[in-house]
Amino acid sequence: MAALVTVEDLHVDFDTPTGRVAAVRGISFTVERGECVAVVGESGSGKSVTARTLVGLAGPGARVRAARLELADRDVRGHRPRDWRRIRGRLAGLVSQDALVSLDPLRTVGAEIGEVLTTHEIVGRRERAGRVTHLLDEVHLPEPERRARQYPHQLSGGLRQRALIASAIAGEPALLIADEPTTALDVTVQAQILRLLAERRAAGVSLLLISHDLAVVAQIADRVLVLRDGRIVEHGPTDRLLRAPEHPYTRQLLAAVPSATSRGRRLAGPERAGNPRATLPARPEIRADDTVLDAAGLTKRYGEHTVVRDVSFTIARGETLGLVGESGSGKSTVARIVAGLLDADAGAVTFEETPWAGVPERARRPLRRRLQLISQDPLSSFDPRYSVGRVVAENLGSDVGRADRHDHVVDLLRRVGLGADLFDRHPRQLSGGQRQRVAIARAIAPRPSLIICDEPVSALDVSVQAQVLDLLAELRATDGTALLFISHDLGVVHHLSDRVLVMHQGTVVEQGPVGDVFTYPRHDYTRSLLNALPTLVTAGRPEERNP
Repeated sequence: MAALVTVEDLHVDFDTPTGRVAAVRGISFTVERGECVAVVGESGSGKSVTARTLVGLAGPGARVRAARLELADRDVRGHRPRDWRRIRGRLAGLVSQDALVSLDPLRTVGAEIGEVLTTHEIVGRRERAGRVTHLLDEVHLPEPERRARQYPHQLSGGLRQRALIASAIAGEPALLIADEPTTALDVTVQAQILRLLAERRAAGVSLLLISHDLAVVAQIADRVLVLRDGRIVEHGPTDRLLRAPEHPYTRQLLAAVPSATSRGRRLAGPERAGNPRATLPARPEIRADDTVLDAAGLTKRYGEHTVVRDVSFTIARGETLGLVGESGSGKSTVARIVAGLLDADAGAVTFEETPWAGVPERARRPLRRRLQLISQDPLSSFDPRYSVGRVVAENLGSDVGRADRHDHVVDLLRRVGLGADLFDRHPRQLSGGQRQRVAIARAIAPRPSLIICDEPVSALDVSVQAQVLDLLAELRATDGTALLFISHDLGVVHHLSDRVLVMHQGTVVEQGPVGDVFTYPRHDYTRSLLNALPTLVTAGRPEERNP
């Protein structure tokens, strides 16, 4: 039987103000029926462009050329928009990373799914509501009839992602393209989404999975394509490629994955066996009497709902405290209280021996630059009128003269892996990963004593994530910067943190040294988080769970 997807010598170019840019450069691959093929690589490697080209969504200004481009024995070269509309949803479904953007904010979830059923004449009008409910139930959305009447903004990230999968499978497509479907999700919701995709594959659907999470790839993919600069540099069966990679770039990607075994060493750059540069500088000795932040009895209520209940912790100078838990556990609420952006209903926060929570902003202002926040959504924290250079420079303060500001900003951008060419661009012109790095550059500009990191690397590919984690570890060691590190990625937390707090339904259910908590969890909830993690087995970490 012929392959469901056949791509031969695919090229995709884009017209830009500075000339034509080649995004995909002559790649070839197939996807067999019932097979899962994963495409991995850094941002800009051509992964998403390749996936979207298969459904006619390469983007404005794109020029697509291929020796063969076939879906289910159908040559789709030269297809017009109306031809692609017949394919999308019926032959191939697309699940993108950001469900909130992909789902129409002006329509209910039921109406969104119903449009697919109507367009492709799957069921009649009378059967449509029942079919929508069935699809939502099939992707394990609780209370499917009620959810069908809700709008996307009324659902959590995990529920939205499941609704998007329901919309993608509504047309009963033979091919499901999942573009980073689990990147922003916590480990338990990620496990649910992976089970959904596995169920579709078991039902005979082919999967093309785009992901920078190699543990996710290891769990579900049959074969892996490694892309770099628009070219396939290595491909092969998943188990062989992860255990015995042949290309240096593949080895570099695997070496950049954070875990328990990576603690104390650099993640970025080529593997440096025996090279002292591979070891991170030792962090300063943590002394309990050198407390930077003391939070005691934090409680926050919204009406009758308590979202944070009696949360207490301290952070010493140069220490990294990890904060983990599912979406809705109260992690970000704690971060906003500590940052002074939200008032607690009870409890106290002391920052550098100064009352911090529950005081007027003018009382915090002298120390404000000493405490910085890196948020999960950096774009909303930037002034849209500002250029990248101005966004970073505004946090330098009066210590740096006007004449030296440009050089300081360029150096900060370089430290987070960005070039000087972004200085005059605006944040909306950048990718999500680039915006996150600009936010980190701005946060480290004043050399703060504490940085609150709220999912700071969730939008970054594994290579850029490695650069940022190395940078944060260096700041801790060289400047004595303390970190409150909030993440759903337990591997990242284990790599970077000294201690960890596990939150569930607004309370701290377990805390202690990160190695003890992750190796010998005492609470059932902590064990459930660890059990939900996908496993990455490589030559360097045999049979080891990711954190």
